[in-house]
Amino acid sequence: LTYFLVGWFRDMINESMGGVYSAQVGKSYRIGMVWFIGSEVMFFAALFGALFYARELAVPWLGGAGNNAMTHAILWPDFIPQWPLTKTPSGEVTEAMPPWGLPLVNTILLVTSSFTITWAHHALKAGNRRNLIIGLILTLGLGSTFLFFQAEEYMEAYQHMGLTLGSGIYGSTFFMLTGFHGMHVTLGSIMLLVMLIRSIKGHFTAENHFAFEATSWYWHFVDVVWLGLFIFVYIF
Repeated sequence: LTYFLVGWFRDMINESMGGVYSAQVGKSYRIGMVWFIGSEVMFFAALFGALFYARELAVPWLGGAGNNAMTHAILWPDFIPQWPLTKTPSGEVTEAMPPWGLPLVNTILLVTSSFTITWAHHALKAGNRRNLIIGLILTLGLGSTFLFFQAEEYMEAYQHMGLTLGSGIYGSTFFMLTGFHGMHVTLGSIMLLVMLIRSIKGHFTAENHFAFEATSWYWHFVDVVWLGLFIFVYIF
């Protein structure tokens, strides 16, 4: 799959540089990117839906809310309905990830990266190649730093907090949401690196730069997803 994708994107770049690029082709690329980001929205909506279901429905039911007293008595009599749920049915006790350390730093990094890529985009449209390259380098650096700090956060969770993918519903939703988001940041960083190389080679003009525009769309998308994660996974 990677081989075919690399070949496909290489052909797209060659066609663009060779002038084989009509208005219809550009429209098709835009529609395709919109559908791609739309599918990613649905993917994360499902993960957030699982989180909200566990927090707002499953945990209260297990605690005997409403007419579920029998469920509470039979399944887990000493269960205390609270979130984050840091005690598993096996008796394992973990810690919840605090929001005001690395997660807050990572939030600042990604929000800042949205400004730097927007600055780079404006520089591209103004024909300022120097600022375009600087903006891309800054954005790529911020994204890479985010990934480094997320790896540090995972090490802290595993080694010192006892928080793993198997640590009950809280651990599984935490790592599923942040892990998949990290994969998307990694993909976005690869896209930014390609845009940086192409910008250095002078592939883009103020009129013809949809690849850059699509990358900026994707990067803003992962930034917005992270804000949702920071609010609903770390704070509330």
